[in-house]
Amino acid sequence: MARFVTRGLREAGHTVEHADNGRDGLFSAASESYDVIVMDRMLPGNIDGLGIIEALRKAGNRTPILILSALSDVDERIKGLKSGGDDYLTKPFAFGELLARVDALGRRARDPGADRVLQVGDLRMDLLSRRVTRGSRPVTLQPREFKLLEYLMRHADQVVTRTMLLEAVWDYNFDPQTNVVDVHISKLRQKIELDSERPLVRTVRNAGYMMSADG
Repeated sequence: MARFVTRGLREAGHTVEHADNGRDGLFSAASESYDVIVMDRMLPGNIDGLGIIEALRKAGNRTPILILSALSDVDERIKGLKSGGDDYLTKPFAFGELLARVDALGRRARDPGADRVLQVGDLRMDLLSRRVTRGSRPVTLQPREFKLLEYLMRHADQVVTRTMLLEAVWDYNFDPQTNVVDVHISKLRQKIELDSERPLVRTVRNAGYMMSADG
């Protein structure tokens, strides 16, 4: 898997260094400067991925970290993020999603203001004031709708599955019988897509949803 990820990132234009155990990983992360760290949760050696992250954060290292793990339970994802990780991707994963998350973390690190304002087309979300506007029109959202829209905007131009949305917005595992995602997407569309406005959220058949300024 490490060879697969390394090769894919290099083909996408990234410069990649690989450490195959916890001790070397901690040494490299602490002594070199990186745009993003991709950290496997389970590592050989006497220190695992979370141990490395905690050590880096205590030392003041703020490099964005994407955690890879076979542990998909909500409690495990929470533990990873609380240890100092910035994102958490469970195995197995599509390389395209990993690449998109790495790129997003890199953009966020280069632009500190990216964490405050999200924008897709003329739809704008201020995360500090929690104000959403479509052009000059204010959009009033319920807390769950705000969280759902934030996730879609953070993953603009990417297909997000119902499973991803359930885990990110509702914090529970996928139930194939539930239509809670579809119901909330429908309500959200009614608020951000008036008749005269370009559609921003589209359904991707047999996959999920995508938010895009291209409609």
